[in-house]
Amino acid sequence: MKEVLRFEDVSMHYHSKQGETVALEKVNFSVKEGEFVAIIGPSGCGKTTLLSLAAGLLTPTDGKVKNGDVSFGYMLQKDELFPWRTIEKNIFLPLEIKRANTPQNRERALALAEKYGLKQFLKNYPSSLSGGMRQRAALIRTLAVNPDVLLLDEPFSALDYQTRLSVCDDVYKIIRNEKKTALLITHDISEAISVADKIFVLSQRPARVTAKHLLSFPENEPLKRRENKEFSRWFELLWKELNA
Repeated sequence: MKEVLRFEDVSMHYHSKQGETVALEKVNFSVKEGEFVAIIGPSGCGKTTLLSLAAGLLTPTDGKVKNGDVSFGYMLQKDELFPWRTIEKNIFLPLEIKRANTPQNRERALALAEKYGLKQFLKNYPSSLSGGMRQRAALIRTLAVNPDVLLLDEPFSALDYQTRLSVCDDVYKIIRNEKKTALLITHDISEAISVADKIFVLSQRPARVTAKHLLSFPENEPLKRRENKEFSRWFELLWKELNA
C-alpha cells in the first residue's frame, strides 16, 4: 500500500501577545492507502492542529507534511448542517463550493444518500432528523466530492453514549464500504480500539508520538470488537500510555 500522508519531525508553534505556545513537537507518523488510523491523546494536546496540518490548512513551524496529490474530506465534531437547507442541498454544498455541481456529481451524491438510508429524508430539514441521522448526512456530504482521505475530528463526541456507539458502527461501515482511507483523532480510547487498524498515542502538549500499535481483530465491526476479550487488554495498555 502506498503512503498517502506522512509527518516528518513536524513542530507547530503559535504566537500571541501572551507569548509562544508549542502545540506539536517533532511529530512523526504515516498513513497508508486504505488504512483506518486513530490518533489518541489528552484534551488540549494539539490533535485538531494535527488534522489542520494534514489537510494543508496550516503550515508547520518546522518539519514536513507530505500528502502527495491526495484530496481530503473533513468531518467535524458537530454535523454543521445548515438549518435553512434541506438534507439534499446540504449534501450538494461541497459540490457548489468546489464548482463541481454537475449532474453527474449530484447523481453520485444522491446514490450515496440512497445507499446509506437517507433517500426518504432528502427533502427534510436537519431539525427533523435525529443526531445519528444528521451525522450520517454529514458523512455523505463529506463523501460527495469523493475525497481520497477522510479526516475525522472527534465526529461522535456531540452524541449521547448509545447513539455514539450506533453511529460509530454506521460511519465505520460506510468508510470501509467506500474503500476510503481515514484518520481519526479522539481522546476516547474505546472508540479508537473499535475502529482502527493502527493507533498512535500522543503525549500532553507539546504533543509527541509516544507509542504506535497495530491492531488485529477477527471482527470488522466496532460493536463486535468491543465484545472481543482482547478489547479490555488494549484498553488497559492505552490507558496506561495516555496517563504515563
